[in-house]
Amino acid sequence: MILVLGGTSDSLEICNILNKKKDLSYKLSVTTSYGEDLAKKHAKDVVTGKLSKEDMITFIKQNNINKIIDATHPYAVEVSKNAIECANELNIEYLRYERNSLINEINYKNKYIVSSIEEACDIAREKGKNIFIGTGSKNLPEIVDYIPDKNLIVRVLPTAEVITSCESLGLNADNIIAMKGPFSQGINEEFYRHYDVDIVITKESGINGGFLEKVNACKTLNIPVVIITRQKMDYPNVVNDIKELEHLL
Repeated sequence: MILVLGGTSDSLEICNILNKKKDLSYKLSVTTSYGEDLAKKHAKDVVTGKLSKEDMITFIKQNNINKIIDATHPYAVEVSKNAIECANELNIEYLRYERNSLINEINYKNKYIVSSIEEACDIAREKGKNIFIGTGSKNLPEIVDYIPDKNLIVRVLPTAEVITSCESLGLNADNIIAMKGPFSQGINEEFYRHYDVDIVITKESGINGGFLEKVNACKTLNIPVVIITRQKMDYPNVVNDIKELEHLL
């Protein structure tokens, strides 16, 4: 039995691959009800909820898991750390699928590469008044705390839970764009124009996350962009190409 740690579009593609292989059974783990809704269109056996290391160990033992495929978001490093430790302790196989970095493909001088939310906020606070937050909702409490005196425009998933969390931070309808991406370069440009955006904060999310489209929209409009890089992880076994993963399976 395989445990697929999901939360990305890549994990759903991996499920599609596994569905073709009748000799392989698997369970897909996601953390949110929204993720569950998406996952059930691809996987029959979906487990919802955050798994601590102890939860993961118990789940692995109870379900006779002999392989973990970690397809979590590149910034969900705690989950990956837990999965690696569980695999080592229980002597099962661990395989990480991660999107390739696109940092080196960016041909735009007006960019700032940083390694933390705090660094990104320091630059945005200095450079802009209307700040577009393209990092999702997870880090919004930190961002609002670091930038209390600027106009934030946040783009988040259109779920009641996420919108409520935004409102609890003091953000209102003027600040919130509730839409599911990824978005084209043209749509990003229209957002930036409409909200008179001075600077954009984003994460290095990869092709499927619409990362280049966000950055290229900034380039077209000559808006500075702050890119928060992924935390470096020493994965024991990692692949970056979905076809290579399929071959390994």
